[in-house]
Amino acid sequence: MNKKRKSPLWMLVPMGVIIVVLSIVLIVITLKSGNQRTETASASHTQSGEKEEESVNAADTIQENPKETDTGPAQVYVSPDISREVKDKVKSMSLEEKAAQLFFVTPEDITQVDAATVAGEDTKKAYEQYPVGGIVYFSRNIQGSDQLKEMLSKTQSYAEEIAGVPVFLGVDEEGGEVSRVAGNKNFSVTRYESMRAIGDSKDTSRAYDMGKNLASYLKELGFNIDFAPDADVITNSGNTVIGNRSFGEDPRLVGAMASQVVKGLQDNGVSACLKHFPGHGGTVEDSHEGRAYTDKTLEEMEAEELVPFQEGIKAEPDFIMAGHISIPKSLGDDTPASLSEQVLTGLLRDKYGYDGLIITDALNMKAVSGVYSPAEASVKALLAGTDMLLMPDDFRAAYNGVLDAVEERDLSEARIDASVERILRLKMKKYP
Repeated sequence: MNKKRKSPLWMLVPMGVIIVVLSIVLIVITLKSGNQRTETASASHTQSGEKEEESVNAADTIQENPKETDTGPAQVYVSPDISREVKDKVKSMSLEEKAAQLFFVTPEDITQVDAATVAGEDTKKAYEQYPVGGIVYFSRNIQGSDQLKEMLSKTQSYAEEIAGVPVFLGVDEEGGEVSRVAGNKNFSVTRYESMRAIGDSKDTSRAYDMGKNLASYLKELGFNIDFAPDADVITNSGNTVIGNRSFGEDPRLVGAMASQVVKGLQDNGVSACLKHFPGHGGTVEDSHEGRAYTDKTLEEMEAEELVPFQEGIKAEPDFIMAGHISIPKSLGDDTPASLSEQVLTGLLRDKYGYDGLIITDALNMKAVSGVYSPAEASVKALLAGTDMLLMPDDFRAAYNGVLDAVEERDLSEARIDASVERILRLKMKKYP
């Protein structure tokens, strides 16, 4: 009689148990893979919840998404040399106070009067409600020396009393045709023919002297910001919006002249604002009236239009103004440069290393206001990397739009803090 062979131990385990074990192993592997994907997705958000854009090649983005109309939020660009005093001040401010510091508006925007020529209790009450970062004045606000000095002095005293920091008081005083003070016959100051006349002289010392002279009378009147110089190069003969406001058609010469004006202004106590980045001299259209285009790419602009800005940055201007210029060949759509992350953060901050204040051109210009609501334009500009919002079409709507965007987590408070830190760094250093 043959003996029965014993079966191996594994053969005694029911097949159902084996299937269950294998299933558990497969589930564990799947869950682990899912967790890795979740971790990767989480890494694409900032600590505050603001989504960061994945770094991609700009040219590839244009080809794959030709109809894309939003360049997305920039990463929060934090300045490396913010003092403890500035950081403590920002921490002590409410969100509403910080949001107000982002705006550079007309006195009428906060007071709701037709034409502000004095600063009294109404101005003080308006500033208590909206302690804006800057106020810009135009010809309608300027009557004479004594009137202007008193208005600016009182406004500044209100700001320091209410906000605890100075307010930027700005004016367009380029010299030549754009001169709010020199263009008023009640002021006995030097009047310049045009920037083009100075550029044609090829004497950069004349540009410095002009900046010095502008600063001397602007500072005496009470201004601390001059929205000058114009660093646009005329590369399109059909351009009329800039015209003889430009120093000329030679990028290097324009850069040298603009740099000297920056130094002349800032050496004498008034902050300069290099404008209109990345260059308005190649457009035909007027961005006051609608879209203004260039048919060049940013790479092509670096050979001409952007040269004066690269040179001007070396003079360390306190402000650079972003123009509403559409660059479809690089951005892939009609987004104005002033609302483009690729232009403001990718180019001006990251590539050129500029760490001063970026301010938009006036947001009530049709190139922006004809397309975006005041709130949309303001939020887009901040996400793109600007620090200050100049003259939105409706200040109150823009201001509330910024607050709403933070509440809805479309805009992080950390992004606002980074800009307010730069704003207060300049104010507390230069205008204590």
